Amino acid sequence: MAVLKIPAVYMRGGTSKGVFFNARDLPRDPELRDRILLRVLGSPDPYSRQADGMGGASHSTSKVVVVDASARDDCDVEYRCGQVAIDRPLIDWTASGDSLAVAVGPYAIQQGLVAAREGTTVVRIWQPHPGRFLEAHVEVRNGEVLEDGLFTEDGVPFPAAEVRLEFIDEGATDLLPTGRVQDVLQIEGVGELPVSLIRTDEVSIFVRAADLGLNGREKADAFNRDAKTLARLEMVRREGAVAMGLMSRARAEKPGASLPRLVWVAPPMSYKSVSGMDVPKDSIDVLARAMADGRMQRGFGTRSAISLAVAAAVPGSIVSQVARTLPGVATRIGHASGVQAAWATVVRKGSGWALERATVSRTARCLMSGWVHVPTGPGRLCGL
Repeated sequence: MAVLKIPAVYMRGGTSKGVFFNARDLPRDPELRDRILLRVLGSPDPYSRQADGMGGASHSTSKVVVVDASARDDCDVEYRCGQVAIDRPLIDWTASGDSLAVAVGPYAIQQGLVAAREGTTVVRIWQPHPGRFLEAHVEVRNGEVLEDGLFTEDGVPFPAAEVRLEFIDEGATDLLPTGRVQDVLQIEGVGELPVSLIRTDEVSIFVRAADLGLNGREKADAFNRDAKTLARLEMVRREGAVAMGLMSRARAEKPGASLPRLVWVAPPMSYKSVSGMDVPKDSIDVLARAMADGRMQRGFGTRSAISLAVAAAVPGSIVSQVARTLPGVATRIGHASGVQAAWATVVRKGSGWALERATVSRTARCLMSGWVHVPTGPGRLCGL
């Protein structure tokens, strides 16, 4: 049986995992590349297990990342993240990478794409979609990426070295798609609902938990069994999508889309995370729960954290009125899995607001490096 052997690194970034490739090791033809990567992950799998591949059979573990040296003078590398469908032959290259973005800097250093500098190595990253600059601040000791450390990240069971990831926009993106800090949606069975509609890399609808009859301490397993509440929140998400101009009302009737993400917020209160950990009131600045794909999410990803920090920094927004925040200080978000801190600096842009810079701290680690084996015999890799 003919087998392709391709160098690859299996990495964790934040609470996600993915298979990382150096672009030079993959075909330049996009169709051929995607067929190979689908086979690497074990998709499509009608059993939704990805049992014959590297995929982990979940949204956060069915990803591939391709990193290349950048042709731009202002960047070291560029990367694309592909969200690999589990049961279909599809890779969505418009995915932002979310948590895996934090692993790009360490990977680039380990691959020799960026020279290691003792202390902190800054890796300048360009992401073609959605078209943004990032800077990863990676700790290096004796020429090697430092992975051991004391930084803890909720949703990750072991401490590791902190990687600071900065998203640099320099005021280019208008954060308010409607031009207003607050809008009012008309929701059937709810009435008038004040919301803040925010567009960063992620489009989000922010609403007070109390206005939805919620408290911000909901747990996903029990919450996602409440079909009536999920349907009501889905109506809010769809109306927000229409108000933001993301889709027509007819198209918005399709339930369960990922974006916009609906986030309900509440003032700080003590609660227990999904792991049973006590999260004291004084350790957070705002409670937040998020809904996407028709279900409440168990955690809070990088993009969601940045979006909330941005909303907290915009005067008059729903989040700024609910959260306990101070200028120049990180917003500590109490989500279902624990606490995530994010910083955001916004600037005036005409009558609206724009993002200047946002920062999150997360961790990343190389889990395995070597070669992925791709069978290419008849019926094993279509077209090869």
